[in-house]
Amino acid sequence: MSQTKKIIAYINIAHFIDHYAMLIFAAAVIVIAPTFNMKYGELLPYATPGFIAFGAGSLFTGWLGDKWSRRNMMAIFFFGMGLTLLGVSFIQTPLQLGIMLLLIGIIASIYHPVGTSMLVAHAEKLGKEIGINGVWGNAGVASSALITGVITQYLGWRIAFLAPAIVCLVIGISYLRNIPSSVDLIITKSSVSPARVSKSVMIWVMASLVITVIASSIAFNTITVALPKLFQERLSGLTTNTAALGSITFFVYLSGALAQYIIGNLLDKHSLKNIFLPLAIVIVPTIYLASTMSDYGLIVLAIVFIVGIFGQVTVNDTMLGKYTADEWRGRAYAARYFLGFTAAGLSVGLVSILYNQGGFDLMLKAIAGLSLLTVIGAIIFPKENRAN
Repeated sequence: MSQTKKIIAYINIAHFIDHYAMLIFAAAVIVIAPTFNMKYGELLPYATPGFIAFGAGSLFTGWLGDKWSRRNMMAIFFFGMGLTLLGVSFIQTPLQLGIMLLLIGIIASIYHPVGTSMLVAHAEKLGKEIGINGVWGNAGVASSALITGVITQYLGWRIAFLAPAIVCLVIGISYLRNIPSSVDLIITKSSVSPARVSKSVMIWVMASLVITVIASSIAFNTITVALPKLFQERLSGLTTNTAALGSITFFVYLSGALAQYIIGNLLDKHSLKNIFLPLAIVIVPTIYLASTMSDYGLIVLAIVFIVGIFGQVTVNDTMLGKYTADEWRGRAYAARYFLGFTAAGLSVGLVSILYNQGGFDLMLKAIAGLSLLTVIGAIIFPKENRAN
């Protein structure tokens, strides 16, 4: 395997770990809350600081990756994630849990600005590689619900954090052995695509990106945090088994992850707007309709809106990758993820508030309304002048 392929492989694995780790608690909170004599809505907000740090920390980690070493920052990611997940498995109080989830968020903030910058720097076909990378990340989202559900059902929630901690530490050792520090000097020039819109309309690209990042990030995080609990409540006619619910959640997320691969390839062949707009439109009605659905109908709608939400991430990352130079790409992605994940971090509290006020009916309708902003972002995004 070439050095470039090794780098991309580790970056993809890191993306899996990043999303997997951030959502272990979202799946395990159903089991953890009763151990502290707390309700779901009471314990869930303890994850809010970690999700905010997930976004806010990216400003510093992206800058450090550009100025110091992307390769070394990713080493810190693997080892740091292993140690923090290990720490959660030993907590004894909700406060300790909140502190450890905050540390997980800080370490997790490394991946997106640093890892995505490394990926773009070494990718020969940008859309395709971002699509594949998206599959890995959202397979992490899907697997977190499945594996955490199975482990908590049969081995307990502490093992759900301990097992991935060990895996992260082993991968970190392998990464240091296989990826030399010299990779920071290597850039695959064919990966750098020129901007495909004139400078006079660049402001519309940025306005579209800002609107879309805020709206789609809140929708993404709210749905991924809430889906395990939503399925627990609304799929009770089908099953109440935690492992079975985790399996259903896994397959719903996996559909979105596989769609990202297809969307990534389409972005190399078609204009961004032609992919962007249909994805944005499909999200709104499906989330709204899902607010009153249950059992099989809910599963079908969930697959559709997850495809739209996950696909939007691929569009956003490709958009930014096309219009930024490598020397400051880490900081550009840092700003993108700071904006997106900081807004998304607030969604954990939003889930708790809306759930306590009107259950998932109110929460899903609110997210459907917010997703109209993504449609606006897609509409104002300019047509590309593609160079064929």
